[in-house]
Amino acid sequence: MVRGLLCPLRSLTSGTPPIILCTMQIVHYPHPSLRWKSQPIQSISGSLRRVVREMFELMYEAKGIGLAANQVALPFRFFIINVSGDPDLSDQEHVFINPEISNQSGLVEGEEGCLSVPQLYGQVKRFETITVEAYDLDGQGFAMDLDELPARVVQHETDHLDGVMFFDRMTDTDLQALQPQVDEFVTVFRHDQSTGTTASDAELTEQLKNLERDGLGG
Repeated sequence: MVRGLLCPLRSLTSGTPPIILCTMQIVHYPHPSLRWKSQPIQSISGSLRRVVREMFELMYEAKGIGLAANQVALPFRFFIINVSGDPDLSDQEHVFINPEISNQSGLVEGEEGCLSVPQLYGQVKRFETITVEAYDLDGQGFAMDLDELPARVVQHETDHLDGVMFFDRMTDTDLQALQPQVDEFVTVFRHDQSTGTTASDAELTEQLKNLERDGLGG
């Protein structure tokens, strides 16, 4: 959740969830936001810049190299990357707002993981080279021709914006081997919902809809 955003948690005494302020955190599968089709960003705001900065901090804390808005329960079309994973290499930080991928060529298989399913890894085929067009935090459009790891990360994060997890792209055989670990994430998430630690899917979905309607603010 995002610092300063309204966060519904299940009430212990009634069917109406109380509203409290939450800090941003990376959500785990099967949180509804991870299957959400993100909405395009309409304008660049101070709130968006603050969210992006906090996302970088979270990503570094989790030892990641990419993070999509869906992964912090925000239904908006942007993600961040730093393929070095080093917070001291700020020149490697990139923000992609409303990204579009084109000019895909070649296929190469490689191992992927995800901060929303930590310690889960699998082999995924991705395009070897791509072009990505997006906007930066100054509202300026840009294009990048990418290959190898940067191309893989951008494809992975763009998938998140369409509600696609990396294991959705694994072969049936590879996914079958991984399925017990995926199921364990579901079991833990549902347990947290049953104890009231995590809001219900209906409440989380309503929050996502409200965020879509209200945006990130100014």
